[in-house]
Amino acid sequence: MAKRDFYDVLGVSKSASPDELKSAYRKLAVKYHPDKNPGDKVAEDKFKEASEAYGILSDTEKKQNYDNFGHAAFENGGGGQRGGFEGFSGADFSDIFEDFFSDFGGSGRSRARKTSNRGSDLRYDLSISLEEAFTGKKKDIKFATTEKCNTCKGNGSKPGYSPDRCSYCGGNGRVRSNQGFFTVQQTCPQCSGSGEEITNPCNDCSGQGNKQTSKKISVTIPQGVDDGTRIRLAGKGEAGTKGGATGDLYLFINVHSHELFKRSDENLFFEFPLSIADAALGTTVEIPTIDGGKAKIKIPDGTQNGKQFRLKGKGMPFMRRGDYGDLYVQVKTEVPIYLNKKQKELLEQFREIENEKSNPSIKKFFQKAKSFWKNWWSKFLFLISGKIGTVIYLSKLCLVRTHKEFS
Repeated sequence: MAKRDFYDVLGVSKSASPDELKSAYRKLAVKYHPDKNPGDKVAEDKFKEASEAYGILSDTEKKQNYDNFGHAAFENGGGGQRGGFEGFSGADFSDIFEDFFSDFGGSGRSRARKTSNRGSDLRYDLSISLEEAFTGKKKDIKFATTEKCNTCKGNGSKPGYSPDRCSYCGGNGRVRSNQGFFTVQQTCPQCSGSGEEITNPCNDCSGQGNKQTSKKISVTIPQGVDDGTRIRLAGKGEAGTKGGATGDLYLFINVHSHELFKRSDENLFFEFPLSIADAALGTTVEIPTIDGGKAKIKIPDGTQNGKQFRLKGKGMPFMRRGDYGDLYVQVKTEVPIYLNKKQKELLEQFREIENEKSNPSIKKFFQKAKSFWKNWWSKFLFLISGKIGTVIYLSKLCLVRTHKEFS
């Protein structure tokens, strides 16, 4: 049975605020809680469904993954994101503030605090075809990583031995130093805050607790992924040290360009070459579609170059919805580059009998050109006539003055 949309489960819109999500979940939790509905399997299932929905939508990163990919975001135990690439590991500032303020004024209180180091996140670039992006696909990938040492179970010591208390910090993981009037607590430089040191290191991992290895896993590429899509596989990165959590694996999808189709979001575009005869007389053509099938298009008579036809639902699938984008077919009229004798004769005959009605665009162009030339000559003649009039006037003026001087 297909999972319901998480927003529908909680009865909220996609734009719901964190408070609205919490309020909606509380109402459902109170209504369907197993303690209030003992033995009611339907109520129990609804409670679990609401809890799962709230668990995803209340987490910023998981919510973003769900909004982009739907339930497919968590099929691999992780999530997917479109485009972009931010830094993987976040900084934990709690240690910084604790170092400076936990013993401010020298309270004398110190607690042992063992640190664990989360494993590194990994990146894997996966190239797929446009057809694979259309259908979705399971792929096996192989990559180098680290995993917990089986010999020492990740603690770094030989079998039968355990890590000893750090001799530098006494197992606290912190050391203090006086800075004038203040006592500053810092992470132990010898054990890196773990409070332990390996005195009998494991022979297989040299005391590191993990080993280099090559891992092969199967991943699901959801339908509709685009070039640059990022998919997060939680817990598939490198093993942590000293009990730290495993990092994540990020798949970066590269969709190869296609020799026929061009993609823009969920729509596909396709250029179809058409002869002058077919464009003029009309015809019916078959074109390929991305699913491997064929579609027929009726080309009406008098179709012009660049005319676009739309095939609804023949594009790429939307990642979170069950519908598809469209396929746009653009006609590219091809002028023949070679004509035999008979073809030339027929075209000559056609040229002799064609009229303005056959080519309205040509008629319109020459009308505009004729008007342009007429206006241009009118302005030119007006300008010339004005200059000639000025010359005549000045000439007459000069003759009058000359006549007066000699009178």
